[in-house]
Amino acid sequence: MNKFFEVFNTLKVPEEIGVYLTDTEVTRVSKTSTNSLARVYLSSERLISKQVIYKAEDALKKQIFRMKNMDVRIIDRYRLSKQYTPVKIMEIYYDSILFELEKYWTLEYNLLKNSQWEFDGEHCLVLTLEDGFLSRTYADTLADYFKKIFLNRFGFEIDVIYKYAKKEGSHYELENEHKLNLRVAQIEKNMRAAQAAGDGVNEDSSKTAFSKGTSTSSKSENAASSGTKSNDGAVQENSRQSSFGDKNRTQFGQKGSQNEYYKKKPSNPDVLYGRDFDEEPMPIEQVDSALGEIVIAGMIRKVDEREIRNERTILMFDLTDFTDTITVKMFIANAQLPEVKEYIKKGNFIKVKGVAALDRYDQEISITSVWGIRKSQDNREVRNDLSLHKRVELHCHTKMSDMDGVSSVSDIIKQAIRWGHKGIAITDHGVVQAFTDAYHTMEDLKGKYKKKGEELDFKIIYGVEAYLVDDTRQIVINSMGQNFNDTFVVFDLETTGFSAEVDRIIEIGAVKIKNGEIVDNFSKFVNPKIPIPFRIEKLTGINDSMVMEAEPIEKILPEFLEFCGDAVMVAHNAGFDTSFIINNAERLGIKYDPTIMDTVLLAQFVIPNLHNYKLDTLCKHLAVSLENHHRAVDDAQATAYIYLKMVKMLEERDIFDLDKLNEAGKLDDEAIKKLHQYHCIILASSEQGRINLYRLISASHLQYFSRFPKIPKSLVNKYREGLIIGSACEAGELFRAMVNGRSEAEIARIVSFYDYLEVQPIGNNRFMIEKDDYYVKNEEDLRDLNRRIIALGEKFSKPVVATCDVHFLNPEDEIYRRIIMAGKGFDDADNQAPLYLHTTEEMLHEFDYLGSDKAYEIVVENTNKILNMCEDIIPVRPDKRPPVIENSDQMLRTICENRALELYGNPLPEIVKERLDRELNSIISNGYSVMYIIAQKLVWKSNDDGYLVGSRGSVGSSFAATMAGITEVNPLSPHYLCPKCYYNEFDSEDVKKFAGGAGCDMPDKICPRCGHKLNKMGFDIPFETFLGFKGNKEPDIDLNFSNEYQSKAHSFTEVIFGKGQTFKAGTIGTVAEKTAYGYVFNYFKDKSEKEGRPIVKRRCEIERIAEGCVDIRRTTGQHPGGIVVLPIGDEIHSFTPVQHPANDCTTSIVTTHFDYHSIDHNLLKLDILGHLDPTMIRMLQDLTGIDPLEIPLDSKEVMSLFKDTSALGITPADIGGCKLGALGIPEFGTDFAMQMLIDTKPQYFSDLVRIAGLSHGTDVWLGNAQSLIEEGTVTLNEAICCRDDIMIYLIQKGIESETAFTIMEKVRKGKGLTEEQEAIMREHDVPDWYIWSCKKIKYMFPKAHAAAYVMMAWRVAYCKVFYPLAYYCAYFSIRANAFDYEKMAMGRDKLEYFIDDYKNKKSLGTITNTEEDELKDMRIVQEMYARGYDFIPIDIYKAKARSFQIIDGKIMPSFKVIDKVGEVAGEGIEIAARAGEFLSKDDLRARAKVGQTVIDKLNDLGLLGSMADSNQLSLFDF
Repeated sequence: MNKFFEVFNTLKVPEEIGVYLTDTEVTRVSKTSTNSLARVYLSSERLISKQVIYKAEDALKKQIFRMKNMDVRIIDRYRLSKQYTPVKIMEIYYDSILFELEKYWTLEYNLLKNSQWEFDGEHCLVLTLEDGFLSRTYADTLADYFKKIFLNRFGFEIDVIYKYAKKEGSHYELENEHKLNLRVAQIEKNMRAAQAAGDGVNEDSSKTAFSKGTSTSSKSENAASSGTKSNDGAVQENSRQSSFGDKNRTQFGQKGSQNEYYKKKPSNPDVLYGRDFDEEPMPIEQVDSALGEIVIAGMIRKVDEREIRNERTILMFDLTDFTDTITVKMFIANAQLPEVKEYIKKGNFIKVKGVAALDRYDQEISITSVWGIRKSQDNREVRNDLSLHKRVELHCHTKMSDMDGVSSVSDIIKQAIRWGHKGIAITDHGVVQAFTDAYHTMEDLKGKYKKKGEELDFKIIYGVEAYLVDDTRQIVINSMGQNFNDTFVVFDLETTGFSAEVDRIIEIGAVKIKNGEIVDNFSKFVNPKIPIPFRIEKLTGINDSMVMEAEPIEKILPEFLEFCGDAVMVAHNAGFDTSFIINNAERLGIKYDPTIMDTVLLAQFVIPNLHNYKLDTLCKHLAVSLENHHRAVDDAQATAYIYLKMVKMLEERDIFDLDKLNEAGKLDDEAIKKLHQYHCIILASSEQGRINLYRLISASHLQYFSRFPKIPKSLVNKYREGLIIGSACEAGELFRAMVNGRSEAEIARIVSFYDYLEVQPIGNNRFMIEKDDYYVKNEEDLRDLNRRIIALGEKFSKPVVATCDVHFLNPEDEIYRRIIMAGKGFDDADNQAPLYLHTTEEMLHEFDYLGSDKAYEIVVENTNKILNMCEDIIPVRPDKRPPVIENSDQMLRTICENRALELYGNPLPEIVKERLDRELNSIISNGYSVMYIIAQKLVWKSNDDGYLVGSRGSVGSSFAATMAGITEVNPLSPHYLCPKCYYNEFDSEDVKKFAGGAGCDMPDKICPRCGHKLNKMGFDIPFETFLGFKGNKEPDIDLNFSNEYQSKAHSFTEVIFGKGQTFKAGTIGTVAEKTAYGYVFNYFKDKSEKEGRPIVKRRCEIERIAEGCVDIRRTTGQHPGGIVVLPIGDEIHSFTPVQHPANDCTTSIVTTHFDYHSIDHNLLKLDILGHLDPTMIRMLQDLTGIDPLEIPLDSKEVMSLFKDTSALGITPADIGGCKLGALGIPEFGTDFAMQMLIDTKPQYFSDLVRIAGLSHGTDVWLGNAQSLIEEGTVTLNEAICCRDDIMIYLIQKGIESETAFTIMEKVRKGKGLTEEQEAIMREHDVPDWYIWSCKKIKYMFPKAHAAAYVMMAWRVAYCKVFYPLAYYCAYFSIRANAFDYEKMAMGRDKLEYFIDDYKNKKSLGTITNTEEDELKDMRIVQEMYARGYDFIPIDIYKAKARSFQIIDGKIMPSFKVIDKVGEVAGEGIEIAARAGEFLSKDDLRARAKVGQTVIDKLNDLGLLGSMADSNQLSLFDF
């Protein structure tokens, strides 16, 4: 006979399959005469599960027997050791029997699944079957099956007898039957009412899911991605009188009748489009080919349209029935489109009759040639909790559980409220980032209830499922003060598994040490009387034949204990080994309570910096030999030598006894990080508990993070006030201790730590049955574990609660978690446990094996008891806590007034004084002076260090900010001002012409008093844009620092406020739509490959599923410039926990744990952003020597750049047809922005400000102002460009100022207009185009922000015109991120070749992102060449690593732009060159610390000249 892989030597299978087949023999291979079936006969000495067998069959079919329609069947036979008895076989092989029956004999499978079995003697199997038709019919078949299995596969003849047991109705089933009767009675009542109505239909009671005017958003915000009805049930039906069936409406969908009218109204008012039909819809998942004319029904989840020729539009909508999704395409005349769209709305339920055909455009099956559309119903199942007394879920994950939970906290809360639950606990893995959304959801719901005159009786329990580590364990347990010269026994066990409760010892190895020397040893096999599992055999090399003749544990253990005597027991991971010894001693009635030392904990103390403390790692570190790892005698001897070496280390620290060892051996942070973590529920029961919880979360992320944010028990005990601790799930400490068979004393110690214990439905832990790591063999074992936890609760007076461990809201939502887990690489992603939110009835049913009273206690009573122990707390503080700077009010007033007097003279012009006083009064009275002073300190510090600061946002609307030096934007109306005698003009006719514009656009003027040239100032921006008319707008001051200076500005905040008072603003990174789409697409692609069959999903279905995976937390980060300031005297944990961004423990940066938006109403956030413009202006200043603040804003040459290329002395033909000189100018240098310039034809600086506002808004230019300007409806000056425009215009129209402000705020955030606001605007003669424009806007820029940006851009543009070499040098150094030395700096001809090549690629759509970036920089280089400027080759002694330089009227590039050299190597060369000439290439490489690749590249470019290869001399050199 041949080994399996000798017969099938080309077969490739995964290792976990191959390991079972390697030693298996093939006794025969045959096939049927029709080639339909191949049989492979195997003989094996070890049991192989049917799961493995079937996978092997599948591999053979695909790789070996590849004939079409040939199946493969493996016939397995076993030659097992005498350790296998029929009873043991049944225990081990039972799951395989079920698996086989499920595949081939479904009825017998269901019969066996619900039965009980036992052996009466060695060879008589007794089956207890549920009495019924199925069992009476198939009992004989099942009995014959068992007889054949045991005889043919294992060689045992057994008898099989069966008996019948009456099925008992559970409490759940009786209650369900009662509810069903009530439902039937209600239906009968409705039918009688319908008949009484006369026509058999009661429209008022008919339930549809159709809305004419609006989408059914009340269904559920996630209805498009979930197969469950929303909280509100069915949507109210609008009047049926309006439909496409009216005789005055066009009959669409009928050939040749696009412009004809109905002559007869359809008899069915539910017809919305085309003709009536009455066919039943088919499931969309069955529409997998061109089936022709079909009927489908479902919910519209997306609507799109595309205008085509002949005044027609393709209306496309995705229809889902939650089994699948398909696109429906309708060709509609534009005149009828508005009417059709009244009904084809997202969320409506419809029935469609059309043709299923292959769409040539999308290459997918879609529905076309629509015959008719009817209203339909939402037939999704709605789960309701109808119990009188409701449970409370105390273990619930949201989308914030790191790529694990898939339901939003808002949806979870709303469903719990709809079910009538009184509360729910939010317990994400290791984080509390869902708290803020939970709180805001509750606030919104409370507000809605309050409007209805009701009070919402619901409580959120805020908690976490923590990663708990037990740092309270001592190195030595039960120390009696022994010293290291006493007797120690170092021992190790090999066992059949991990549970001391059910697994058996198979080998004991021990070494006795006395006076620091090995004096004796012990080594024995133990007959476990059960087969040794294959995985243990592979791990240890011990098989059944090696232990068959050994003595049993009843004989060996007393001998071993006699060998040990009263010695200290030493083991590696001692809790495992000693639990087996103590448990077996207890079973034998032997009292044994030794002193125990754990060498894992000892090693963590004496060798704290190892990456792990596995035995082989320690052996390698301490140079100890370990020949046969996982053999007890060898492991014990190696552990003994490790122990002796560590004892010497202890003695060097003056530790000579066990008591002193325990005292000194408390774990440090690094050791705690390496401890194994357990799940643990921590709930905050009070405000103090919330703060303590935040302290724990911070410590777990900052101090103890190691793959997981771990929390030591000692820290929990320190901050225990206001916290309730639960034992969590199967990954909890208690559950694991029970599964692993820890001693009663150890379990009692564990239980004492918790306030309540937790049990979960059997389905949650069913995976344990299928894994070899657990002793659990069937569901009854899992029930027993739950029973034992409940018994512990009774014994130690701890309430026991039943929880679901919710990871998704409803059963059908498991698909989203499946996909997310598959994306993370989990092989068992498709085997999702039922981790959904259960109703009270469902949970009572899950635990009805406990009896109705006990089930009710743990499901309802105790969960509500925990709820009542928790106060109704707020997770974020409601109060505003800005930092305090002493005398900030007066300081701000003094700074502003002094600067105003310095600028405008004394006394101040009335308009200046009024504006400044008004602003200061508002700022100070609303408590914002501190914000101004902080910004002032930061800006002044940056200016003193030589860097300008640009303002962002609407702070430039504040004249006080201008006077404080925070912004250079002067928001006063345009005016003249004499810098010498303070003459000013604010209201002359010349000035009034420029109202709403920019002062710099006014003509030059000489002071009539002193003859000095007047300054032209002001941008006419209202202060209220920044703070509102009543100071009721939450302001923020955003500042653009140089990206080179940003880190210094951040550090300066600590100087202002003190160390530990500032934190980076945290962000939360979630799964985006495209990423989610990729997860779903790859999931079905991989599944198709695994199953060997095509699984095709339409794009619209992938989008539907992907929608459920969006916004799941992936990581955390930091705002690019946000700094959160904590006032002195407050603790950060009263606001938020803190952490490192992305849990990067190598960084010193600390961020808020909550997304900063969640706490910006509490703490001041400074936006200290890094920007390239200030950096570039600083470099231009260094190169030119000009003060950027002195650059005039009225240069005609600079203005011409935005109209043509004349100021550059070139024509468009010189630069590839570019019509403007704006290339490379911030804000205006892109093709998009330049096209805006061409379209709008700016004449003034103020026009550029308006264009900047348009370009930075969303839906402000495209499809909005652009269209209005092209149509001639408005000019640039009349269009809505910045948010300020709206408020000013509406006030001018006579609308009350506060209302105008409110409308501006709503529009600029993309929230459109309310009907009331639209009516007010029409009452004040606001034109239709203006209202239309407002409603389209999604986001708007403030004018102050636009002005600040244009001022920065203008300064750069000024240098481009008048200091071209400096401009190009600065641009290439700072803004050119894709400059390539070889393509751009080696002559114009070479450059033009690449430009032409890239443009051709761009037209073909084949250009890469890198090439696109290079093309952008190439166009600037092209412009530079056209203006007559050139590059000078790099000189390795002069070139800089990062910055370009001007040398001899030309520009020398930097090292960083040379491919394969880069900035880091360039720095090395730059520094090395300072020390003198390089003797050779070897010398260059050594001194600059660069690689040979860099040397070769420099040499290829000719930059090394005739430099010798090495320093060595030869005879030929003389």
